[in-house]
Amino acid sequence: MAFRESLPFMHKIEIVCHKGANEYAPENTYAAAQLCIDWGMDYVEIDVNRSKDGVFYLLHGPEVDATTNGHGLITELTADEIDKLDAGSWFHPKFAGEKVPRLVPFLQWIKGKAKLFLDIKAGTPQEIIDLVYQHGLQNDCFFWCGNDAWALQLRTLDPHLQLKINVETIADVIQADNRFRANIVEVALAATNQALIDACRARGIKVMIYHQAKDANAFRTVLEWGVDMINLNHGDLFQQIAQTYYAQA
Repeated sequence: MAFRESLPFMHKIEIVCHKGANEYAPENTYAAAQLCIDWGMDYVEIDVNRSKDGVFYLLHGPEVDATTNGHGLITELTADEIDKLDAGSWFHPKFAGEKVPRLVPFLQWIKGKAKLFLDIKAGTPQEIIDLVYQHGLQNDCFFWCGNDAWALQLRTLDPHLQLKINVETIADVIQADNRFRANIVEVALAATNQALIDACRARGIKVMIYHQAKDANAFRTVLEWGVDMINLNHGDLFQQIAQTYYAQA
């Protein structure tokens, strides 16, 4: 039984797995996403990048060196070259032959299994919007891009898609609302405080805490804050902590 289903009384916090289950399988691969699905996680975070000839892939980049047996910038490699790369051996021999997923078939595959957090490294807002609607994922995803102009254009083109903005202070929350009409703000656990959460609540903005360390005490603190979402590397441990936490509530 999925984690979410096994705890019907559980607080609404949603779990976002950063690059998939990247502690157990190579990041941004089907294997990493499948583990998240098996655990019953809510969201799989993926990095969206693009080849020299315009094909979208799941890869952080900009170089392919860190997570494949290839070399160079993804933007300088053709789809045919990327499709031949091994994206698993660097992580563990049992993942040898794991491919860099193309985005379109990945969207088709994951629909109905988990929601998506798309971290956009390449592609125009209109291209990404079109792909999301074509695959019926508009209600099952949210977006972030490190380029403010990209985020502003997305919001101008579509007032309904969920947009995430990073914040550290209440002033950042106000800007996220006024400038970007953000639906979600992401904040580090160390920067989380009640005043910031209250500012988000007053504006109808979800709060997502970002915490990548494998730290049971930190996960309990996240649960105690009562935020909407958590973005992490250790979905399995958080699942265990949350089960115990809510069983004792």
